[in-house]
Amino acid sequence: MPCTASVARPALKVLAPASTFLMAPKATPSFPNPTTLPPDAPAPNLPDSRPYADYAESGTIVIISQPPGQSCAVVGGIMAARMKHLGVHGVVVDGRVRDLVALHETQLPIWSRGTSIIGAGAETKFHAHNVPVHIGGTTVDAGDIVMIDPFENGVVAVPQGKVEELLELLPKLVGADEKVIADVEAGVSVQEAFKRHRS
Repeated sequence: MPCTASVARPALKVLAPASTFLMAPKATPSFPNPTTLPPDAPAPNLPDSRPYADYAESGTIVIISQPPGQSCAVVGGIMAARMKHLGVHGVVVDGRVRDLVALHETQLPIWSRGTSIIGAGAETKFHAHNVPVHIGGTTVDAGDIVMIDPFENGVVAVPQGKVEELLELLPKLVGADEKVIADVEAGVSVQEAFKRHRS
């Protein structure tokens, strides 16, 4: 998923199904003219009276989509602590986070586009749970397989329907790359090694 970076990064890879949260803009005295959700946005399914973190599902990586251009953070220390207690394996935010020391203390892998000191209530609210969300051109559905990789500094989402295909393809790609590396280390040009093993 593009344009996400780690703000709390334990040194381990995490692989788990996605659970998703879609946020909606709201008008407040500080931010009186919010953007609007697109017309094809799903209907709301989260009551305003209960914090979203209480809906976090054990064994998942939580994917949160925040409206673009907002200044507030949508994950802070309290929400992260609740998700950790409920057994969440990681959090990816298409938006901002805060309370960085507290986020590190949870030992959850947490990735975001940026940070803020402004709380979520200033200009946003949670709108829907386990609906498709869009992260920088990537659509993630609940149940898609997500991998957080601190060593490669990235997050990958694989649609549920593509997992078997990917599992068949990966050994071939890895095997080809291993042959390319062996040839290059033996003095073969990259162009020739690619021609031999990737064409």
